This record gives sequence, structure tokens and C-alpha cells, in this order.
Amino acid sequence: MTSPIIREVTIGNCRLIQGDCLQIMPLLGKVDAVVTDPPYGIDYNPTRSQSSAASGSRKTAKKVKGDDKPFDPTPFLIADKWLFWGGNNFSHKLPGAAGWLAWDKRDSGTLFRGFMASDFELAASNVVGRTQVISHKWCGHLRDSERGVFVHPTQKPVAVMEWCLGFLPDAQTILDPFMGSGTTGVACVNLARSFIGIEQDPDYFDICVKRITDAHRQADLFVEKPAPVAPVQEGFDL
Repeated sequence: MTSPIIREVTIGNCRLIQGDCLQIMPLLGKVDAVVTDPPYGIDYNPTRSQSSAASGSRKTAKKVKGDDKPFDPTPFLIADKWLFWGGNNFSHKLPGAAGWLAWDKRDSGTLFRGFMASDFELAASNVVGRTQVISHKWCGHLRDSERGVFVHPTQKPVAVMEWCLGFLPDAQTILDPFMGSGTTGVACVNLARSFIGIEQDPDYFDICVKRITDAHRQADLFVEKPAPVAPVQEGFDL
């Protein structure tokens, strides 16, 4: 029988797998939480070039594979804890969603100009009791290397994903079945979590390997890695 795993790379406590996540997930062991930004079924077309305010470089992003089909989160509810970005597009299929995480992008200025297709993005989760908001003005530990770097049309800042993982303090093994550009994996490296990421696109898989390798090299510079600056969380009732 042919294995569904096309490529597999291990970097520290991160296991990166290229292939179809629906075929690969049954081969995985237990994970503590699923944290992901899946294709929402909205057929988003990133035809607008994304420009870097810092370097002036331009890059046109590819469409997200599978985003032209309705998304069913049911096969991905394989852990006791889960967090799905874009959950507002399929919340009726999410049992037991307790609250929302909201990323307010309105004051981002030029830091993440390529992410400004909407003012807010919402994540549905079963680990928060009431809606929490993160705003760019509280992302004080954004790295200079992230400024103007756009390698995926739905890429999240590392600071936002670190904030998400803060709601999962006891989850040591995180699965992202739609790894994209690997931001969840980078956040896991920064917070000393184990990570399993799956990505089908070979180009994005290569980007994930590079970003997570670089994050590990950066982490190795510190004997004791300092904790990230916690962004201020605001209660927000929708």
C-alpha cells in the first residue's frame, strides 16, 4: 500500500509532513490540541499583489488549495481542544464552541499591509469562555524579520498565533493539518511546544521547513528562552 506521506522532515520537536491531511491524520498518535487556519470554502482569490513596505518587493500569492469547496471541520475534531480560524464561516458545524478569538487588524499600519483584506478575523474555539480580542497595538514583540514578509495569502503574524496558544497552556502537542506557511509551528518553537504540521502544497511545505528551521536556530541562541510579551486581552461581546 502506498504511503500518503510524500515527504517528512523532523526539526527538533516539530514533525512536518507533506501530503493530504485527511489521509495522514489517521496515522498520527494522540495530540493535545488542533490549532489551524483551514480553507474556509470562500474561494478567496489573492489577485492583488502584496507589497513589502520595508523592502518594496512584490509577490503575488497563489490561491489556497481547496478553498473553492465547502469546509467540513468534523474530521479535524480529533483532540479535546481545538481552535479554528475562520470558524465564523462554518460555526454551525462546530459542536461545543465556547467563544471567539478576534484579531483586530485596523491599527496595523504598514506592518502587515498584506493581511488587510478584512478589519477583523475570527477564530472559533472550545477553550475560551467569552470572546477575546488581540489588536496590533498590543503586539509589541513582532519581530523585524516579519515586517513586510508575505509568503502566503492567509498568513498570520507569529505574535497572533503565540497569543492563541496562550489559551492552551496544558496542550504540549499541537497539530495544524493546514500548515500553510508554518506560522503555528514557529509559534510552537518559540513557546517550547511539540508541533505536527501537514501541508499538501510542495512550495509552501518548503517555506515551512525553512521558517521552522530558522526559528529553531534562533531558539538555540538562548540557554533559557525568554517568555514572549503577553498582549493585552480585551473582553469583547459579539
